[in-house]
Amino acid sequence: MDKKIDARGLQCPMPVIETKKALEGMTKGSVKVIVDNSIAVQNLVKMAKQKQLAFSSEMIKEDYFVVTMEVGDSSEKIDNLSDKEAEREISCDLDNIMEKTVVVLSSDRMGTGDDKLGQVLMKGFIYALTELEQLPKQIVLYNGGAKLSAKGSDSLEDLKLLESQGVEILTCGTCLNYYNLTEKLGVGTVTNMT
Repeated sequence: MDKKIDARGLQCPMPVIETKKALEGMTKGSVKVIVDNSIAVQNLVKMAKQKQLAFSSEMIKEDYFVVTMEVGDSSEKIDNLSDKEAEREISCDLDNIMEKTVVVLSSDRMGTGDDKLGQVLMKGFIYALTELEQLPKQIVLYNGGAKLSAKGSDSLEDLKLLESQGVEILTCGTCLNYYNLTEKLGVGTVTNMT
């Protein structure tokens, strides 16, 4: 069964997430993804390589790209990966790694520069965590990151979803006090330096 996704206008990581959803359960066929920027193409190609799928990408015009991924039996999987990369992919025990992973967020935005862009990036990152097959063990929020777990946060619902799936959400109590958010904690529990 072939599928087509028009991901033009979707911000990162949505083209990858939508493609991942389309690939779920597929045993044979292709997924064609239309995107409007080269970064989305790079991210989709990276995902195809990680999943060892045959793929192609084509630029139709400046803001119109098509990435096609082929799903089939193992003989059709790509050999674009070097032997070392393929070995690393196969031997990686993701379950074991993720059950020990702690995500630490010290700000309510990602990176420096434009604050609005930083907030969009952080919201996208937290949403992307909800879409992982294997979730992290904990998310620790401190300094400005404490704002993410407070009522009114754009990421509150995603953090609640992660918590409902077993991810422990811990927010620094000193930070909540500093930002006058102690009474507004909307998800998880308060923690301290120990």
